[in-house]
Amino acid sequence: MRQIAIFASGSGSNFQSLVDAVQSGTLKANIRLLVCDQPGAFVIHRAQTAGIPTFVFRAKDYENKQTFEQEILNELAHLGVDFIVLAGYMRLIGPTLLESFGGRIVNIHPSLLPSFPGKDAIGQAIEGGVKITGVTIHFVDAGMDTGEIIAQEIVRVTTGETRQSLQDKIQHVEHHLYPTTLNHLFLTTGH
Repeated sequence: MRQIAIFASGSGSNFQSLVDAVQSGTLKANIRLLVCDQPGAFVIHRAQTAGIPTFVFRAKDYENKQTFEQEILNELAHLGVDFIVLAGYMRLIGPTLLESFGGRIVNIHPSLLPSFPGKDAIGQAIEGGVKITGVTIHFVDAGMDTGEIIAQEIVRVTTGETRQSLQDKIQHVEHHLYPTTLNHLFLTTGH
């Protein structure tokens, strides 16, 4: 069974969907750690409620990315983590983690990549006037949302769509697609 760490920066709705999937037995994994770069983020409360240990940091408290990533890497090794799941983590992963976890870091993104990479993909979709957007789950590489795509699901953009209504539709898809895709990935890659 995979020993995973979830990295998140915000409210943690995807984090919660993964916790729920593990607790219900639909995701065959152990969540060993939440890594969060925002000390005030609501996801920390979610982790504490679920009894999941947290590693919370502020990037500005470190000399550079390598320094905080090495500290995270030490914590992951201590807990026996073998897979990293990004769930709204708003930082690019650097070489320190990429070299140690190559091919074992995945991310979820609220668009059909390669369209609308980076921040505010939902706003980009609305401003772009597209009729279709969606959700992408992909492996993480050194670029921004450029890794190999694992799964995608379409979300239709309706006339009069607001940022909030589209976000709600996308999150609904994310909350079932991420656990299902991860479970399939874990079963097909061993452990």
